[in-house]
Amino acid sequence: MRKKRGRRVLKGVLWGLVIVLVLGAGGIIAWSQIGVMAAEPEPLASVRENPEITVEDAAQGIVLAPADGESDLGLVFVPGAKVDPWGYAAILQGLAEEGITVVITRPWLNLAFFDPRGLDSFTSAAPDIDEWSVGGHSLGGVRACQLAADADALVLFGSYCATDLSATDLPVLSLAGSADGLSTPEKIDDVRDQLPTDAEMIEIDGASHASFGDYGPQAGDGTPTISSEKMHAEVTDRVGAFLENLPR
Repeated sequence: MRKKRGRRVLKGVLWGLVIVLVLGAGGIIAWSQIGVMAAEPEPLASVRENPEITVEDAAQGIVLAPADGESDLGLVFVPGAKVDPWGYAAILQGLAEEGITVVITRPWLNLAFFDPRGLDSFTSAAPDIDEWSVGGHSLGGVRACQLAADADALVLFGSYCATDLSATDLPVLSLAGSADGLSTPEKIDDVRDQLPTDAEMIEIDGASHASFGDYGPQAGDGTPTISSEKMHAEVTDRVGAFLENLPR
């Protein structure tokens, strides 16, 4: 009798654990789909109507490329948590206009740390390009740091590394916003030691956390004083110059 009772108790415990795990997984999935910040329609329309670039909704991600097909540099870009990947198309289209192919990934469950895919899962969208950099915004930048070992350079938008890259010779460009209420300039400076000593650290005056995309305001963020047009131009100039001057 005691053995049977013990087995029933064990089965009850095991089933309880299974139920907790299923409910936990279901809760995470549900949470990841609620409150996803959508791309703003007007900036996105400017991308789709841009005659200087091509836009492909590929299996690897959203691919922005120069319309003339002449591109020898690539950037894999990882979105921030629960942000529609299309929300970065407008701010990155200027790079495609300058001859840089951009692949915006679609993180699993809208959260980059749930996406285990390697860099080659995304660079396969443009196999003729040999030089690939990786970048990301917010949590996407944290994931980009993990992928940086396979890249030629790293670009961070309102983000920082939880991976120690300080002993590497990886070229790094880190863009912060003076009005960022989430990845504040102070937080970015606190983990500056995770990056190589020659990393370029640039603070964009008036930029908030959400200024690095076009998906509307974000809870907890600061108030931007820079216009979207100026922000787009600033990012294009800074990132374009950085990538085009990489050692080859």
